[in-house]
Amino acid sequence: MSVRDLLHPGRRATPVQAATIALALSAAATGLGLLIDRQGDVIGVSFYFLAVVLASASGGIRAGVIAAVLCSLGFTFFFTAPAYALRVARVQDAVAAVVFLVVGSVVGLLVARMIEERERASERERDARLLGYLATKLLSGEPLDRVLDDFASALIEPFGLLRCELSAATDDEMVAETRAIGQEGATGPSQTLAISIGNVSFGALTAVRPVGARPFTSDDRELLEAAAKQAAFALERARLDTQVRGAELDSETSRLRAALFSSVTHDLRTPLASIKAGVSSLLSDEVSYDPAQQRELLTTVLEETDRMNRLVGNLMDLSRIRAGALVLAREPAAIDEIVDAVVARMRPRLQGVSVRLNVRPDLPDVFVDPVQIDQVLTNLLENAAAHSPAGGEVQVAASSYRDAIQVRVADKGDGIPEVERERVFEAFYRGDAAPERPGSGLGLAIAQAIVVAHGGRIWIEGAPGGGTVVVFEIPVKVGPA
Repeated sequence: MSVRDLLHPGRRATPVQAATIALALSAAATGLGLLIDRQGDVIGVSFYFLAVVLASASGGIRAGVIAAVLCSLGFTFFFTAPAYALRVARVQDAVAAVVFLVVGSVVGLLVARMIEERERASERERDARLLGYLATKLLSGEPLDRVLDDFASALIEPFGLLRCELSAATDDEMVAETRAIGQEGATGPSQTLAISIGNVSFGALTAVRPVGARPFTSDDRELLEAAAKQAAFALERARLDTQVRGAELDSETSRLRAALFSSVTHDLRTPLASIKAGVSSLLSDEVSYDPAQQRELLTTVLEETDRMNRLVGNLMDLSRIRAGALVLAREPAAIDEIVDAVVARMRPRLQGVSVRLNVRPDLPDVFVDPVQIDQVLTNLLENAAAHSPAGGEVQVAASSYRDAIQVRVADKGDGIPEVERERVFEAFYRGDAAPERPGSGLGLAIAQAIVVAHGGRIWIEGAPGGGTVVVFEIPVKVGPA
């Protein structure tokens, strides 16, 4: 143990160390007393009291008592008559020596007890701060591997460790490795603690001190056990979170499968029934159709085939989006040209409604994937036309808004209740009136995914005169992000 360690307040010195401290301080007090005033017993007593206090503060109660005994003998030997002898000629000198021994021992005891209590309070405060920091770190929500690294690093300094080894694994092997934080070198005392909750074991925590360091005390072990318990709680929470996410994923998968089955059976059977009826009629020998009737039946077959094709295309688009395969081929594009092209291409499907365009002139180009934005507008216009009454009006507006281009598609239909305006962007969601509501419930989900991929946002508003307004914004960018 170094001199700095010996003089550290509150250190628990061994008997040899306590005797060394007491002897050194007693000798120093004697030397100073003799140097200043060889005949001055008051000066000697003052230095001896100081030596007892310092010994108690630096070496504890044992060092203080030994120093009191040595100083009492030194006072008798050097500062009472006859000099340099362990006997006294006067009764008052004997009483003074005894009183000094008693008072010095009491003072040493009180000083050592006060220092130890202060050190114990400081250690409790340090332990509380450490455990509080560990609890905050373990519950921070950061990735578990980073949390465990920071957890192990936080134990290095308070315990004077060479390194901290953390071996942990959960049921699903989310963490299944040994993490050694610290330095390599000659190892000294070590302590290994289980990371467990009840009968569930997650691994072990090993604290390693450098060679020559003091062994782990019972207080050290208690604090390490508390830290290991916190690590166990964090791993248990991560395990439960994984199970919950798995259950949610299974539930969502089941819900999507059920919705997909319902949507596909409903939306595919309807056009299939129309196609079968038309083809069966044309193939029937019992009824003769004139060219106009044949053309009408073939037109119905073509329209229903297009409807099926759009549904299958939406399903494929949704699959690519969920698989993360949506890749944007961005280029500078004029939003007014995209709007005009989509409206012109969709004229046959918009025959039952009138379309009014309100596109501001001189709109800046946007850095987008024109094909994907075309898909967004196509889905929105199809929805608007499907929900508009016969002869109704669909409005398409585009304007600059701050640093974005804002596009609004409005219809005069029944509108969407405010409580459903977020949910309609979920795949296959068509509200409580799903059987009567046209569409597959995929258009808005695909539109939202494309808009978000462009760094924009999409939402639904109510129209003042009734109906629905779907609004999306795309940031204006001059080049790749």
